[in-house]
Amino acid sequence: MAQRTVLFVLFDGMQSLDVTGPLEGFAGAEQHTPGTYRIRTASLDGAPVRTSSGLTVVPDETLAQTDAPHTLVVPGGQGTRRPDAHLTDWLREHGPRAERLVSVCTGAIRLAEAGLLDGRRVTTHWAYSDKLARDHPAVEVDPDPIYVRDGQVSTSAGVTSGIDLALALVEEDLGRDAALTIARHLVVFLRRPGNQAQFSAQLAAQTARREPLREVQQWITEHPADDLSVETLAARARLSPRHFARAFQTETGMTPGRYVDRVRLEHARRLLEDTSDGIEEISRASGYGTPEGMRRAFVKALGTAPSEYRHRFHPTPAH
Repeated sequence: MAQRTVLFVLFDGMQSLDVTGPLEGFAGAEQHTPGTYRIRTASLDGAPVRTSSGLTVVPDETLAQTDAPHTLVVPGGQGTRRPDAHLTDWLREHGPRAERLVSVCTGAIRLAEAGLLDGRRVTTHWAYSDKLARDHPAVEVDPDPIYVRDGQVSTSAGVTSGIDLALALVEEDLGRDAALTIARHLVVFLRRPGNQAQFSAQLAAQTARREPLREVQQWITEHPADDLSVETLAARARLSPRHFARAFQTETGMTPGRYVDRVRLEHARRLLEDTSDGIEEISRASGYGTPEGMRRAFVKALGTAPSEYRHRFHPTPAH
């Protein structure tokens, strides 16, 4: 297999983890299978760059010196809030020459400014998805997944999701066993599915301001197998069902039913990933009642059945 050059574009104000996280994934792959990747970093003028956290990073070369890479990675960070005409011009010219174009976090903004995301389905950090969609209407922005792959373009959400995307690309290049070895070394799961939501249910729902509603949220999380109908939850909050449903959606940004669905899905996924419990047992423990009910929920939300999800994401004991 020919060696693939992976080029990380550096600029002032970038998020350091957007570079070092994916870079460690590719570096681990090179250690696992020498000769697989040639990893390079470059800034416009070759000068050191200062990350948003104050870390100084010294690039290998200037962007003008680089050859067309196989995989071009553009990080995000505070620096993406300031347009850089020179970097935009370089990306516009050289981005299409890469076989794989990758962004981490708000690096998608850099690619969009260069016109490289027009007509593509992409994602970015949840806090900037509205801005990306508003500023670049030709781009289809999906704020939910941790990463999206659309042809040669792959975009990921905030910071650590860049590692998930890098592992997915390594798995594509070298196979599951190699990617799993690297994931174990980095002490991360291989691998969160790209369509996994950026938020857990508890984070996706803004914490309710009123204590009775917060208590209900906690109850749902701790008792996914219980009766979680609006009527039952309203009684716990000492509100009428109508008042409860309206107040819950106002304060959390989602309906009680949607919140319950997310909590149950996350609970089932954790059991599939972390235990050897049977599908029927997990379906009952997660509030689905039957394996078929859980299967429908998984297919709708994740595009895969529970058994396939476990096969792909349940860690295999190390030997």
